[in-house]
Amino acid sequence: MNIYFFTFGCKVNICETENMKELFSEAGYTIFETEQEADIFIINSCTVTENGDKKMKKELRRIRRTYPDSIIVLTGCFPQAFPDEAKKIPEADIIIGTKNRNELVKIVSGYINKRQKIVNICEYTRNEAFESCSNKGYKDNTRAFMKIQDGCGMFCTYCIIPYSRGNFRSKSIDDIISETDMLASAGHKEIVLTGINLSFYGADCGKRLADAVEAVCMNDRIERIRLSSLEPEMLTDEDIKRLAKQEKLCPHFHLSLQSGCDKTLKAMHRRYLSSDYEKIVNSLRDNFKDCSITTDIMTGFPGETEEDFCVSLKFAESIGFAKAHIFPYSQRKGTPAADMPDQIPQEIKYRRAAEMEKALSRSREKFLQDQIGKVFPVLFEREKDDGIHNGFTPNYTKVKILTKYSDKSLRNELFYVKIIRAEKDLCIGEIVSNH
Repeated sequence: MNIYFFTFGCKVNICETENMKELFSEAGYTIFETEQEADIFIINSCTVTENGDKKMKKELRRIRRTYPDSIIVLTGCFPQAFPDEAKKIPEADIIIGTKNRNELVKIVSGYINKRQKIVNICEYTRNEAFESCSNKGYKDNTRAFMKIQDGCGMFCTYCIIPYSRGNFRSKSIDDIISETDMLASAGHKEIVLTGINLSFYGADCGKRLADAVEAVCMNDRIERIRLSSLEPEMLTDEDIKRLAKQEKLCPHFHLSLQSGCDKTLKAMHRRYLSSDYEKIVNSLRDNFKDCSITTDIMTGFPGETEEDFCVSLKFAESIGFAKAHIFPYSQRKGTPAADMPDQIPQEIKYRRAAEMEKALSRSREKFLQDQIGKVFPVLFEREKDDGIHNGFTPNYTKVKILTKYSDKSLRNELFYVKIIRAEKDLCIGEIVSNH
């Protein structure tokens, strides 16, 4: 039978979807890149925001309306966090959470035989092992993602993730080494390490994130390693110094801030102060040449006054982010913040987000301007039909080469590129030599 996958949410979900594709392929199913010929639809859900839930439910209704005889599977964070609500979704024939997805092929086969609705949502318990989700390769991507961590026990007051992912769990070093070898054999030169709370890799087994990075760096065929989103709590000076010794580790750190106001950080139940965050940023910049820092910032958290917002804005400007994802707070059912008093009106939240966006766009422009004249190794990923080559520097600056370098594709090739000018959200460069 033919299967089509929908993936909502983060890079962790991308990893998990690729793992499910492999499992179904090995079982004899055909994975399609377009939905028209599919018999089975698998929706890997994200539930970080209620808006994301609405999009997912709308997609379920569309699939059922368009393909009434298809089998629809709903998996991921939404059913895990809200099992009672998920069970009532009429469009889904099979409902499974974030646990035991290695059993999904068998579950689907059971449904095909009996055609009776299946709900299989298992609660997490403490001290669970990391559920294996290795991938052999990403055929459409030059960059491969490796999930090495799952779960979160921090319980920030706005976040539903601890309820949908359980406590901290880490992939073993042996499994990391094995998966790295598989991804290298598939032709990947760059690996992105991902996790629900990546900074806490090893918290359950006496390891540190640097141990995982060092394990990947051991493979001679891998030329670059990147880290996905990080929380500040577990990045000590010692950790940063260990990471800096790994020349393959790219100097780009997406370090989640959420707010630059200490009062708001405390209300969010974040475990650091703005001064702690600044110290980590300074240490990263001291230890990594051409380091870029990107972040997430929330506006309009319950109780955030105009003065609190101004403090957050001023702090964010002072850091000099290469890029920032700005978003207004939205109430998330099931979290403490949703029931807090002093909810901020929508128009104020969005106005503050727009002000923050405008201010930090200037930081983005300055960062791009600062790249001019520098030479970086660029891993080329795609080229458009007009022959323009696209790639990324180690510090995750997008670069375009405006003229054809050769008749052949440069995809998955590394070249040294000199940055000659900056545009709105990328840089223009020229190739100066082979890697």
